Amino acid sequence: MVRVELGERSYDICIGENWLPRLGDSLNFVPKSSQMIMISDENVFNLYGSRVLEILRDAGFKVESAVIAGGEGCKNLATSSCLYEQMITAGLDRKSTVLALGGGIVGDIAGFAAATYMRGIAYIQIPTTLLAQVDSSVGGKTGVNLPQGKNLVGAFYQPGLVFVDVAFIETLPEREYLTGLAEIIKYGIIWDKDFFKYLEEHCDRIKSRDSECLMHITSRCCSIKAEIVAQDETESGLRALLNLGHTFGHAFEALTNYQMYTHGEAVAVGMIYAARLAHHLGIIPFGDLNRIANLIKFYGLPISFGNLKSQDIVVQMRKDKKNIGGKIQLILPTAIGESKIFNDVSEANVVMILDLDR
Repeated sequence: MVRVELGERSYDICIGENWLPRLGDSLNFVPKSSQMIMISDENVFNLYGSRVLEILRDAGFKVESAVIAGGEGCKNLATSSCLYEQMITAGLDRKSTVLALGGGIVGDIAGFAAATYMRGIAYIQIPTTLLAQVDSSVGGKTGVNLPQGKNLVGAFYQPGLVFVDVAFIETLPEREYLTGLAEIIKYGIIWDKDFFKYLEEHCDRIKSRDSECLMHITSRCCSIKAEIVAQDETESGLRALLNLGHTFGHAFEALTNYQMYTHGEAVAVGMIYAARLAHHLGIIPFGDLNRIANLIKFYGLPISFGNLKSQDIVVQMRKDKKNIGGKIQLILPTAIGESKIFNDVSEANVVMILDLDR
């Protein structure tokens, strides 16, 4: 168990394997007198929805389901509006609880719906993808996309519990598994050189979804994120380190209409270019750059943004919500296990790095 210390908004991340039957007991702090709604996507609901509903109802909870299509294309205000209608129809009140059963997209949308329905009701994260278990379900970032960019509408709104069962990973498609590994590599780069070494030394076991490795990497990533979020809940400083590779990555996603890359794939490519930029600026040695690039390649993640134009990428990066004063904010690694925030990198340097392989 990992505790996210945020005063009155503190909560636990419960991590186990094959312990979905314990879900009802884990929610003993949720009032059974008030209505719940479980939000999921079609794929996850078909795999686990009926079982989760049965477990909750057997535990005495009143719960209905709301199923969205899934995918980045449904992470928008139109989907939120549909969810509000279903929440009203289901009879949710201010004492009700939203359950997010799914990956990062479901968690973001469900959390945003909870944050804004009746000015905020409780929600629980039950992440079913590796990316969601190690990253997006923790820390209270909720939101939806606009046509102009990712996550431009949202709220920091903490869950009451994050319930992680690594057994969900058994049914995860290989590509979705790899997308989670990108975020895991990120934690080693920004925070923990020993964890990065663990990822190097246990690559084959991790790629084969060894359960012992999954428990370790999930717990470590959640511990790191809990430590960072406890110090900077609303991303005013330290928490921005978690965006390593994301400013590049979000641009790659947007310019390809979210069709070419998964989120983790785009972040993996973004981390490669962030590390190359850091080396060009003289803030990370070549040996560390090489280790970062090799680890990403060893895990079978992409290392190139294809045929996108560098100037188009920079224009899209200017729209990133983390930018300050019209300047692109970048997280760059300074060593394995250490990163810093940079607000003074020239766009010319960014273009030059993007053009290196042209």
